[in-house]
Amino acid sequence: MVSRRDWLRITAGAGAVLGLNPRLLAALQEGAVRTRPIPSTGEQIPVIGLGGRWISTNSSPEELADHRAVLHALADGAEGAGRVFDSAAGYGGGGSESYAGEWAEEDGFGEDIFWATKVNVAGRGGGSADPDAVRAQIERSFERLRLPVIDLNQVHNMGDPPTQLGILQEYKESGRIRYIGMTTTSERQYGALAEVMREYPIDFIGIDYAIDNRVAEELIFPLAQDEGIAVMVYLPFGRSRMWQRIGDRPLPEWAAEFDAHSWAQFMLKFVIAHPAVTIAAPGTGDPEHMVDNLGGGRGRLPTQDHVRRMIALVESLPSG
Repeated sequence: MVSRRDWLRITAGAGAVLGLNPRLLAALQEGAVRTRPIPSTGEQIPVIGLGGRWISTNSSPEELADHRAVLHALADGAEGAGRVFDSAAGYGGGGSESYAGEWAEEDGFGEDIFWATKVNVAGRGGGSADPDAVRAQIERSFERLRLPVIDLNQVHNMGDPPTQLGILQEYKESGRIRYIGMTTTSERQYGALAEVMREYPIDFIGIDYAIDNRVAEELIFPLAQDEGIAVMVYLPFGRSRMWQRIGDRPLPEWAAEFDAHSWAQFMLKFVIAHPAVTIAAPGTGDPEHMVDNLGGGRGRLPTQDHVRRMIALVESLPSG
């Protein structure tokens, strides 16, 4: 098996990768950056982005240095590769937004990022949201990210859609937020998410989807296509499930037929092969993994025959 780190070192040499020259790392990824349009406007965004849950106020200085390098690899990717950074007001005790905003301002890459975050003061799919608290959390995101305009703000975990989506719509109408949406990574909330998709003028949804977690294909993806809603995929590696199932198995040779050079790219290319998916946003705090992930957004995508083989392969692996 060529591991994520081994593949990068073989491709570039350990010195280049560990030196973390972002433009050099981006150049290692061959092929044009694949993009998809946001249905509500037609704006193109790269199909691979970055989830920012891993940046925390509790991160060590060494971890923060790696995290900062990850943001550079994201922002400096050739042709805008992977420039979507997805955070949330609650990630890392506020550290995700705060550090990302600080680094972007200090290092001058803020304009290279499509900034996405989330709001929720109502809890995980229950309770009502105090409108003043919702606005306070949104304003705090502006302050932490050091932005006058946020590209995307979504209601996290289906929290009180009437109140929180209503307030996000006000911000959108004022021009301070460009796109709004709703997220969940819980299958039991898919029905409620579908209701929101039908009833509210949202631009995005965020949902879990992976090669071993395909429930979203049944209802949510067709509805997103019908309603013209962008889909941001979370957990494309199935949390840690897929890494455990793969173990030390070699990447199948036929993965080269769709330009997957690592298991991470194999899994990401499965996700973005679905026509309803606009972007996959895997999280990582490792700069080398960031480069590896970005490679999933270049080159050929799996055909439907490949997709069937990919599913069959994964289903043949032990699940626990």
